[in-house]
Amino acid sequence: MKPNLVTAALAAALLAGSAGAQPTFESPSPTAGSTTSQQANEMADKGMYKPVEYQNAGRPGPALIVIPGEIKSNNASFVQKFGPNNIADYAELELGKANFKILERSDLGPLLNEFTLAYTMGDPQAARKILQKGKFKTTKWVVKFDVLKAEPVAQAQSGFDGRAVGSLIGILGGSRGSSAAGVAVGSVQTGESTGVWIIGMRYKLIDANTTEQVATGYTEEKMELGAKSTSVLGFSSGASGGLTLDTLVQRLVQKNVWEIDSKYK
Repeated sequence: MKPNLVTAALAAALLAGSAGAQPTFESPSPTAGSTTSQQANEMADKGMYKPVEYQNAGRPGPALIVIPGEIKSNNASFVQKFGPNNIADYAELELGKANFKILERSDLGPLLNEFTLAYTMGDPQAARKILQKGKFKTTKWVVKFDVLKAEPVAQAQSGFDGRAVGSLIGILGGSRGSSAAGVAVGSVQTGESTGVWIIGMRYKLIDANTTEQVATGYTEEKMELGAKSTSVLGFSSGASGGLTLDTLVQRLVQKNVWEIDSKYK
């Protein structure tokens, strides 16, 4: 093989290899690579999306439609952030990964509200009228996911303020050394607080033809949010973080889909 042909072949091989790799991106943050950056990224990594290995994913599941469920929590923070469509989007993603045949809600068009109402009200006659059309004929189940609970249930905090102890050391010691020690101890301030939410999600499998409930299940997860800080002689450090509501809701969907896949496929 001629040298120029060898060079071209190597270049093609390298391009093919790079084309198959997922793109990576660098952080533009001015603190990238620093200690605080590493600590924050380690915390963020624990909240990243993690795919679930559904045990029956190798076996195709029946055709189904995910309809928007209900959010029965009165917590304003949760209700402002989430709507039934957000949860249904997560459900379509995970059920598709579990190898169920998903009829996209976007394919329903203007029929979506009518279709959802038929199953919410348990009206089999109205449901059958819709199911006699095109793609709907193969639908076996209608699936909905409802958030039944979303509330902060616990909070704890602790801390240390060294100013009072430092003053006592300075007063009782009476020497220059004890005065310095008092200043050092008085500069120490630490604080730590933790809050925990509990969010519960129910799923329902509904027979597409009769609107009767086939199966149901429920699962809960805790979401912990925490912060801590330390200050000594003018040097301070702190960290805060925890799972986001988005991540927790997606994990609840994953747990429910895992149960649907393992029990009802």
